[in-house]
Amino acid sequence: AQFVESGGGLVQPGGSLRLSCAASGPILDYYAIGWFRQAPGKEREGLACISTGTSDANTYYADSVKGRFAISRDNAKNAFYLQMNGLKLEDTAVYYCATCPYSDSGPRGQGTQVTVSS
Repeated sequence: AQFVESGGGLVQPGGSLRLSCAASGPILDYYAIGWFRQAPGKEREGLACISTGTSDANTYYADSVKGRFAISRDNAKNAFYLQMNGLKLEDTAVYYCATCPYSDSGPRGQGTQVTVSS
């Protein structure tokens, strides 16, 4: 599987962004796909995961983004999204999609930069 992220950018605190992850390859080989982020000098953080396939989506959110971020999927487009609202300065990071749970040997995208700044 391969992932290509898009939708990052510069946004003011309190603003919103919608990230997209275009997936290709055997996505259904994985139970779930998720969004992760990593800021300079910080460890990778898992944000949200969503199950693959055509059944009702199961989702998971980290406490740090619960209520502010929403993960979704479009099976027809083989795409995954992360709607981010109420962005904070500390949300600045490179955001990327990968399989859930994360695996160093698993596929992941190159990431898209999100910068929250006034």
